[in-house]
Amino acid sequence: MSLQLSIPDSILQAIRLPEKRIEQELLHELAIALYAQDLLSFGKARELAQMDKYEFGRLLAQRGILRHYGTEELEDDLAYARRQ
Repeated sequence: MSLQLSIPDSILQAIRLPEKRIEQELLHELAIALYAQDLLSFGKARELAQMDKYEFGRLLAQRGILRHYGTEELEDDLAYARRQ
């Protein structure tokens, strides 16, 4: 399933960003909002934002959004630590 959103030109022109950054910034904002509302997991939110887990974690921290640290994240971190 894929979803395409239509944003009116008047809104796009009102966004105070260079045109080439608008799409990426909107994806970041959507990912942050859905994660903050617990509608997306950390992994899916960072996938939507097209960021690795460290970049997305830093972005959340910059916004003051606490990370929802659950069993899935713990298992990922333990697996990573074992590989080191």
